[in-house]
Amino acid sequence: MAIVFKNGRVIDGNGGEPISKGLVVVEGAYIAYAGPEDGYELKGEEQVVDAQGGTIMPGLIDTHVHMMMEYSPLAERLATPFSFMYYQAAQYLKTTLHAGITSVRDALGTDLGVKKAVEEGVIPGPRLQLSINALTITGGHGDGYTVSGKEMDILPSDYPGMPNGKCDGIEEVRRKTREMLRAGAEVIKVHATGGVLSATDHPEFTQFSLEELKVIVEEGRFRKGIKVMAHAQGAEGIKNAVRAGIHSIEHGIFIDDEAIELMLENGTYLVPTLLAPVAVLETAKETGMPETAVQKSKEVIEQHQASFQKAYRAGVKIAMGTDAGVMKHGTNLRELGLMVDGGMTPMEAIVASTKTAAACLGWEDRVGTLENGKLADVIIVKGDPLADIYSLANNNTVQVVMKNGKIEKNVL
Repeated sequence: MAIVFKNGRVIDGNGGEPISKGLVVVEGAYIAYAGPEDGYELKGEEQVVDAQGGTIMPGLIDTHVHMMMEYSPLAERLATPFSFMYYQAAQYLKTTLHAGITSVRDALGTDLGVKKAVEEGVIPGPRLQLSINALTITGGHGDGYTVSGKEMDILPSDYPGMPNGKCDGIEEVRRKTREMLRAGAEVIKVHATGGVLSATDHPEFTQFSLEELKVIVEEGRFRKGIKVMAHAQGAEGIKNAVRAGIHSIEHGIFIDDEAIELMLENGTYLVPTLLAPVAVLETAKETGMPETAVQKSKEVIEQHQASFQKAYRAGVKIAMGTDAGVMKHGTNLRELGLMVDGGMTPMEAIVASTKTAAACLGWEDRVGTLENGKLADVIIVKGDPLADIYSLANNNTVQVVMKNGKIEKNVL
């Protein structure tokens, strides 16, 4: 039986004017129609979902999450059995889906078994694109070494299905990239600079040489046509990543004019994750964030917003991503308000979270817009997000979530 969403405005994800009296028709797992109510003749036997004057939209896409974690105090992590994280992840996945996020790109920490569990309906969750684990240099962002001399990774690694990502030199880098591909990586994640959460580096520190980065890109492209995403915060690391052919820059905190020009020339995406340093400061005490992370967040937060504004004004392709896992899952849609604070219109923030995000993942033929033949990822939100983009930060605003033609949440 077809399912019909009606009695609401339709924002289809393409960036055009909303359809004030819109209709979306779903048959099986696919969209059969999206447009004005008077453009489709109902047969009378469809299941009707009444949007009650709300807004019908594509399922939203977060291109930078960590579904296997939520940052917690060190003592708590040491006292938690290894397998418990999978049960926690099941809740994180459900919470994310119920927030209106129907697809995500996992930026490290989630293995192939979790994706299989979601795909086979064992647990509810968004559609997953996996990086498995991130490549990092010795002493760089992602190396769990602490100044005490002990190693303490945020997430366990080097267990079956989760290769350790530490590597140095061209041949080690090549081998580690191949290990991630063997473990099921659909995108390769690399730390091209230091970061906020790592104890022994700084966001402006450059990691990996240009030659090492080129090898990572080469292995992904020539073996499986797989793209590379780069945690890159310092300007030189960003430029190295773009010159190497990396597909998307994550964070981009210290982006400069030359980096922006390179990104425009190469069609590189920016995934700004504006929420990440904001959340670090908000939750530092509760989650036991190290003081180094707090201080670095204070240093970068204004620069982060300024870099986003500069890239946006220049026309860099921007896809929504949050770094969820650093903060609580389900708070993802706060990112749209932050992007609007940085100069985007509400419609541009929605497009960054739908059409552009789908293109960043290489899934533009399947998801991201409400169009005939695409997978039926549809949400209904209360009110008009174009009038109040900040309302999306409240999960109660998201009233209905459909993924692959199946209604996963309905509180209407």
